[in-house]
Amino acid sequence: MKLRNLLGVAAGTVGLTAVANRLLAARADEFEPLLSGTQRTYRWRGFDVAYTEAGDPSDPDLVLLHGINAAASSHEFHAVFEDLAEDYHVLAPDLPGFGHSDRPPLLYSSSLLTTFVTDFLADNTTDATVVASSLTGSYAALAARDVDVAHLVLISPTATSMGGRQTWLRSLLRSPILGQGIYNLVVSKPSLRYFHDDHGYYDVDNLDEEIVDYEWQSGHQPGARFAPASFVSGFLDSEIDLSAELAALDVPVTLVWGRDADITPLSEGRELADEADARLVVFDDALLVPHAEHPDQFVDVVRGEYDEAVA
Repeated sequence: MKLRNLLGVAAGTVGLTAVANRLLAARADEFEPLLSGTQRTYRWRGFDVAYTEAGDPSDPDLVLLHGINAAASSHEFHAVFEDLAEDYHVLAPDLPGFGHSDRPPLLYSSSLLTTFVTDFLADNTTDATVVASSLTGSYAALAARDVDVAHLVLISPTATSMGGRQTWLRSLLRSPILGQGIYNLVVSKPSLRYFHDDHGYYDVDNLDEEIVDYEWQSGHQPGARFAPASFVSGFLDSEIDLSAELAALDVPVTLVWGRDADITPLSEGRELADEADARLVVFDDALLVPHAEHPDQFVDVVRGEYDEAVA
């Protein structure tokens, strides 16, 4: 094919991608928070950070920190939020760059999110129980160095997920046409369902279509691609020795793992529990979101009423 023809095809592809991006942006509505509670705003370093509050303020504080993915937000805890609010004063923020929080086109980093977690806990809680999922578990562990925490409950925690930082990939995904187009594919409903089925849910029939709709809406808000671009390119990895960080804390640590998790397999959970002297609770018939598939048992874990533990 002649160069002129190649350039024409490339230009046409870019043009079609730009049109598709505009059409998808036009279809996305303003979306309401999924968690039922009082909607609050925490002003932090120029961000308006959204969080949902529920429960009696005189009860012990509990903070729910969602994991990191392309359509992440505090909605991750939809199945356990109301039950936990019966016993705790619950705060569930959307991390900067995600959900209903501001999503400016920053170069997001693990240090930014770790500092946010530290400041949010310091400014809004006293001796909180902190529940954190996946990569956010490393941010919570680092924050617990500087803020008084009563208990860490970490769901399949990890410090690294992408295996190294790739500046070129971050730049590609941040680009206004091609990057937006790639991100739109990632947060399409078929793609969201695929990822949930592949490594999120043990039984994808437990995934409510309302969750997929919410994630689609969230993923098509202005600025939604910037924080995930840093995640996919490795810049949200903490690159710490998580077991050493947890072992150094004078805080009870409970690790919650799905027995069939593959991205962060149970073997890693056993090793981490041994090295950090942490309690390990394993849920059968679960992958990465045991709190979504087994909400009653998970609430019991947080309350300290779940007796089954696996070494």
